[in-house]
Amino acid sequence: MFYDMEGKIIIFSAPSGSGKSTIINRLIPNGSLSLGFSISATSRKPRGDEKHGKEYYFLTEEEFRRKADAGDFVEWEEVYQGVCYGTLESEVKRITGGGQNLVMDVDVKGALNIKKRYGSRALSIFIMPPDKITLEKRLRNRGTDSEEVIEKRLRKSEYEMSFAPEFDKIVVNDNLDDAVFEAEKIIMDFISEE
Repeated sequence: MFYDMEGKIIIFSAPSGSGKSTIINRLIPNGSLSLGFSISATSRKPRGDEKHGKEYYFLTEEEFRRKADAGDFVEWEEVYQGVCYGTLESEVKRITGGGQNLVMDVDVKGALNIKKRYGSRALSIFIMPPDKITLEKRLRNRGTDSEEVIEKRLRKSEYEMSFAPEFDKIVVNDNLDDAVFEAEKIIMDFISEE
């Protein structure tokens, strides 16, 4: 008899510029973790070379709110005025239904809501920058945001970091290789649990 094995859920959150996406991108190719990435939906415009259906599902604010009202999201948040991010339930089912472990990159409130919804089937990991100076330097070095956006992200980072103690695990990204190694070990221990 054949039983579908549902994958587990690994939730990453961090202030913008903490290296969360870089860590996730380094972990996904690791076949022993069997990770599938959840593509979030957003009402913001694409940055740089971002493509619809690859980095994000880019929706108009109206489309996003219509899906939210229909209950299509497992979580969503208006992160900045008029800029919403969320995880479509269809994404969770697409990846975990096939037996892969789902990796999610979401804001702090969304991460905690997903953890609450999925309980022990989910692991929440907060990526912490080593300090505010390093965070600011990383944001500026990306070269993708205006000064106004960088300042807004820096102000928001303190608020986001205040949620870190509510996460299952905290990984300080002072050295990228060390942070990737630590996150990999945390995930391996979690997916090995019965």
